Amino acid sequence: MIQTAVVILNWNGEDYLKKFLPSVLEFSNSETTEIWVADNGSTDVSISILKSDFPTVKLLELDKNYGFTGGYNRALKQIKAEYYVLLNSDIEVTQHWIEPIIQYMDNNESVAAAMPKLMAYHAKDSFEYAGAAGGFIDKLGFPFCRGRILSEIEKDNGQYNDIAEIFWATGACLFIKAELYHKVGGLDEDFFAHMEEIDLCWRLKNRGYKIVYIPESKVYHVGGGTLPNDNPRKLYLNYRNNLFLLYKNLPKGEFRYILYLRMILDGASSIMYLLQGKFSFFMAVPKAHFSFYSTLRKFRVKRKENIKLTISSNHKEIFNRSIIFSFFVRKVRNFSALSEKGWR
Repeated sequence: MIQTAVVILNWNGEDYLKKFLPSVLEFSNSETTEIWVADNGSTDVSISILKSDFPTVKLLELDKNYGFTGGYNRALKQIKAEYYVLLNSDIEVTQHWIEPIIQYMDNNESVAAAMPKLMAYHAKDSFEYAGAAGGFIDKLGFPFCRGRILSEIEKDNGQYNDIAEIFWATGACLFIKAELYHKVGGLDEDFFAHMEEIDLCWRLKNRGYKIVYIPESKVYHVGGGTLPNDNPRKLYLNYRNNLFLLYKNLPKGEFRYILYLRMILDGASSIMYLLQGKFSFFMAVPKAHFSFYSTLRKFRVKRKENIKLTISSNHKEIFNRSIIFSFFVRKVRNFSALSEKGWR
């Protein structure tokens, strides 16, 4: 069995494959690492490019687009390795990007998943939105990162060059022990895309494992390759999936109160979109809530299973205040300025 399988999920990404796959091949140790592309039913010429230009890459062809979650679950069932690296097709890797993380995870049995320093491809001195220097959430379920709070992104001045325990690792470049990926059920396919990696990491943490950030590994991410940030479909998935995330993983006694507050905050954000004349964005928020309520029965089963298997739920990586309040009222613009009293 190979040590590490780098698995790129592709959907109509011919340009990204041509641009970024060479760096993956160049900077990955061929003796211990296999490079896979799982194609999610592409209709462009991705398959022919892979076969003609990248013959050493192992190819899995899925019959249709199963989304980020379904695509990876189907692909990883067919790949045998000690470690998986879920790698976006729009990432440029650098020399020795794999070794520091695998070595750390090898030496720390309690670590289930990890991520590198995620930098912006088009602004290489800045962190990238999708993960920056490690992910966290606040008490209401809003995600943020070391190096990125809401829309405010920090430049990398070495302030996050320490190995750190985090709450979630980015799905753009996620290192995970294969055995644990399958043990906890992989990515939740009801998410389809967005926040599914936070859900996976939360389940792992509830079962007593750690998620870490390793800055010795660095990659550059384009971001927004599938759905741009100003897309109402992406907004809908983010709001809906965040409710899925909270309902599945919050401990007993917390969810109803959090849902009540989220209804108020989400309603306020929906009205803001309406006042800005963004009707499709305005509609995306209530649509997300209705979709969540309609699937409660299915998710109740998942919630019961998660609670039954939970070892620890009081995670110190959850910010016990509102990141929205900190950003808009207290004017906090970088992670290090968050109050130390706000952490559990």
